[in-house]
Amino acid sequence: MDKAKIKLAFLSTLFCLAFSPALFANTVPVNPENKFPVVNVQKIVNNLPQGERWITHLKDDLLKFWDQEAALGTPLGNFPTYRCNDGSLYQPSAPCPELKNADPGIVKLDRDYVRAKSRQVFAYGIAYHLTGEEKYLHYAVAGGEWIINNAVDNYGAASWFTSGKAEPENLQRTSQDMAYAVSGIAFLYYLTRDQRFLDHAVAIKNHIFSTYFDEGWNLLRWVREANQDGDSPKQKELVSQLDQIYGYMLWTTMALPEGELKQQWLNDLNMIAHQMRNQFFGETYGLYWGAITSMEQRNIVDYKGKENPHTDFGHSIKTLWLTYRVGILTGDMGLVNFARPHMYTIIDRAYIKKTGSWARGFKAKSEGSKTWVLDQNKEWWSLAELDQTSATLALVDPVFARRLSRTYDYWFTYMVDHEHGGVWHMVNADDNKPDLSMPKQHSWKNAFHTFEHALIGYLTAQQLHDQPVALHYAFAQDIPNTEIHPYLYQARVQSKRQLKSMFKYDNIKQYSRVNVTFTDLH
Repeated sequence: MDKAKIKLAFLSTLFCLAFSPALFANTVPVNPENKFPVVNVQKIVNNLPQGERWITHLKDDLLKFWDQEAALGTPLGNFPTYRCNDGSLYQPSAPCPELKNADPGIVKLDRDYVRAKSRQVFAYGIAYHLTGEEKYLHYAVAGGEWIINNAVDNYGAASWFTSGKAEPENLQRTSQDMAYAVSGIAFLYYLTRDQRFLDHAVAIKNHIFSTYFDEGWNLLRWVREANQDGDSPKQKELVSQLDQIYGYMLWTTMALPEGELKQQWLNDLNMIAHQMRNQFFGETYGLYWGAITSMEQRNIVDYKGKENPHTDFGHSIKTLWLTYRVGILTGDMGLVNFARPHMYTIIDRAYIKKTGSWARGFKAKSEGSKTWVLDQNKEWWSLAELDQTSATLALVDPVFARRLSRTYDYWFTYMVDHEHGGVWHMVNADDNKPDLSMPKQHSWKNAFHTFEHALIGYLTAQQLHDQPVALHYAFAQDIPNTEIHPYLYQARVQSKRQLKSMFKYDNIKQYSRVNVTFTDLH
């Protein structure tokens, strides 16, 4: 059987299972044995913003903060880790309070983080991808080159710089930091198919898997040696596995030409997804444990009644969403069938009808209480993941978009800083106002999630409104249509057009402008 027939057979099976009453009897919205109203899908879709709304959001809201001179670094591409909420650089002589008084877990002002720079490369890549404005590709390539020339070494990549010194020591780097060091470089490969970017991404990925993968655990370790931040080789962390898929592997694998390398990456994606399911997923709450180093971490609270980090809606929905996508990509129906109903459950639990927004997870009802309730405060990245998962499910069943008109409106209204641009880290549920003690840019908050949110918002909106998806690439050579895809989705190439106009910036003149339109996004 040829590959096209295999793919068609798989998608046909997926479609049948997706609508199987026996498989999803407890999750479908209607009971066909009784009278039920027909869902008005047209109304649901019509209430969603058009794709152009996401382009406007990117330009007017996000880039207002990220296309400032202070964001671009000296030299261009050495993007700063920290900026104040108005976009200005941190000044020790007159420190802005949001950085001066920030939680040291997210702000260490003596460190300049590689993961932050890499995420900014990714974001400028998306800005070019959606707008075709070449300055954003110029910024992205400059950032990628800076990382390659300064952070990449024979041991993957440094985690941060202190006074210009790359740190920490080789085996003290976390596998998560290493994954995000690849993000920007890998996205440049996706946009350009420049072999040089792929070579670096492959080298770092190979280092991660050869150095951190423990065959006894069937997991990637967090670190191999204890470090100054208190990290231990004993740690078994969800994000060590998850962020290999999320940070670079899924959409890079889809961009690889057919061959041994692609098959290896497909196998690794499948292995990671299975190990996350087998070792981290807890049926009691329908959540992934953020860590499984000790037994007390296999709960939403530890033995002292404190919240276990990363055991929340955001990490769990992201893991399920990516497990679902890996299952589709690799033809593994076991992963698809596992992820679907659990995604449904979290989406239902997390949605707050009163405000049309998402909850973060669970928290103690009061200090010392053994009763736990929804944590309704809004953390930017978690809201983005819940939106993205709902929009992805809506590509198959548009009813899953029924909440998005409200959650999108909440995002545009309350999560955006309408004065200086960008998106707040946290918005308080009590008054829908930002927590001004949390900076908008720090070591764990760059442009990554908000720009991805805009990209997926655009892609899924176009498909739901029966409109083609238009994206901008900058290929180093001609790429066959079968190897071009819109981010982590599959679609049919409707047209591919190479523009005659050349790029004006020296660092991107070797690439050709290529505009691609897609239909049938799924």
